[in-house]
Amino acid sequence: MLFRLAERRMQARRRGFIGLQIADWATYARLLRFTRPYLGRLALGLLFGLLYAGAHGGILWFIQKGLPNFFPKVPDQEIPWRVILLAVAGLVGAGLVRGIGQYVSGYMIRWVGARVVMDLRNAVFRRLNELSLSYFVSSRAGDLISRTTNDTLMAENAVSMVVEDLAKEPVTLLVSIGWLFWLDPWLATASLVLFPVCIIPVVLFGRRVRRFSREAQQRVADFVSILQELIAGVRIVKAFGMEGYENARFDQQNRGFFSRIMRVTRANLAVEPIIVFLTTCGVGLVLVYVRSRHMPVNDFLAYAAALFMMYTPVKKLSRVHLLIQQAVAAAERVFQVLDAPVDVVERPGAVPFTGHVESVAFDHVVFAYGGEPVLNGITFSVRAGQRVAIVGGSGAGKTTLVSLLPRFYDVQGGAVLINGRDTREFTLASLRRLIGLVTQDTVLFNDTVANNIAYGSPEADQESIVRAARRANAHDFIMRLPQQYATVIGDMGVRLSGGERQRLAIARALLRNPPILILDEATSALDTESERLVQAALQELMVNRTVFAIAHRLSTIANCDRIIVLDRGRIVEEGTHEQLLACGGLYKRLYDMQFADPAGAP
Repeated sequence: MLFRLAERRMQARRRGFIGLQIADWATYARLLRFTRPYLGRLALGLLFGLLYAGAHGGILWFIQKGLPNFFPKVPDQEIPWRVILLAVAGLVGAGLVRGIGQYVSGYMIRWVGARVVMDLRNAVFRRLNELSLSYFVSSRAGDLISRTTNDTLMAENAVSMVVEDLAKEPVTLLVSIGWLFWLDPWLATASLVLFPVCIIPVVLFGRRVRRFSREAQQRVADFVSILQELIAGVRIVKAFGMEGYENARFDQQNRGFFSRIMRVTRANLAVEPIIVFLTTCGVGLVLVYVRSRHMPVNDFLAYAAALFMMYTPVKKLSRVHLLIQQAVAAAERVFQVLDAPVDVVERPGAVPFTGHVESVAFDHVVFAYGGEPVLNGITFSVRAGQRVAIVGGSGAGKTTLVSLLPRFYDVQGGAVLINGRDTREFTLASLRRLIGLVTQDTVLFNDTVANNIAYGSPEADQESIVRAARRANAHDFIMRLPQQYATVIGDMGVRLSGGERQRLAIARALLRNPPILILDEATSALDTESERLVQAALQELMVNRTVFAIAHRLSTIANCDRIIVLDRGRIVEEGTHEQLLACGGLYKRLYDMQFADPAGAP
């Protein structure tokens, strides 16, 4: 019990005057640093915000000094039109200045807020491009999408609205308070005695807003993940009749979001009625005081106007805390991406690779996922132009091994060498320019055929693109498309067949013309006719290149110069197809299992 009380006291000391911890202020301050490039516009917005606030004083002056001129002190007294017109002009002028100040201030500050969210999204997207594959293995796509879109938008709303409110409302409030004290200091003191009490509900509900906002943001990430999975796996969902299950799963997450967002709404809405009640109590005190002191009507009207003009600033300033809490909850999720460590980094002093690839070697390579060994002491070398196949059972480490070559991951022991030099000595860009990649899961983009082939080769002209497509056996089917090379193929090339997508991927690798080629199960998911066309394209692609081929169908690697057999992260056999069959080891057993079934025969 005593420990709990002491802990609460320490937490209270760490909190600021409105209940925010020092770390929270640091998070919000970091968010505001994104406004630095736009300080000019921000300053202009603040200046017009002051102009807006100052116009309140003009309106109050009219109520106290100008309004009595419209009412003669004695019957039948004529009021000069000049006086009336001046008073009206003053009121209209104050209203015009107030309107211009409000518009320009609001536009400038919201422009800055919109640029902040744009910069935040760009920063998150750039960071995602910098992060290593290990980060994506441990993260959900839907969560990353939500952080990049929804969380950045929440942060932008908080930045623009908070800055806008802080630019105008404090000055408006001070003008009104100053006017109250100028009219009657004692009455002003009595009226304002309840305002400090307003801080209590703001702080109490603000903590709830932040907690529920964080939970709501996580729920958004959850149902974005489900939506992303549905779009990617819609065929499986329909084939297995799981529409009802997926609907229920999405509905559960959506209801969770609704529950959290309504808690945020209740906490936000609870503050304003409390402030209205306290303001009404203040007005009641004023009326009692006026009744006893016989305040002149014009002074009372000016006083009442100033008091009511305080309501909007107090209401908006009370929501500042709530907005900051929401901003901190959203910004924390955004900054978690920006602060995520990059596992694969360029060494200081790394140099671009120059010359020709003469050899590739793996020297006692060790690698593990989360402490679980995947590769252990892998050692072999390959001369330029050799074709090396890597085979083994599921989980043997085949894909991990070839992923170390372009440094998708970094070795945890040993080294990967090109021309006898550690690949970590080269810049990442120059290293990856050496390597072409064709995988089983072909990655294409919602763009034209030509742009997909030229992906990674932005300097390529139309003639080069067509030539690569011809060599990949893709030109004929491309010419049958509605707009040929200008046809947009949809997300992941959904408008193409599996074989067509694979041939576009091969054309892309041909255009890039890398000296090293990685083929990861490049034909395993194709039908016989598609495989024949793709195999022909692959043969064209492999000419005069150093090739690392992972294949499930052993018939596709029989002509490789060498075959390396992995088992539990170690090389257990190595040789040509005929040599390994003659040895009668693991490769022979894999071969026999595959071709014992006539369907697996070549």
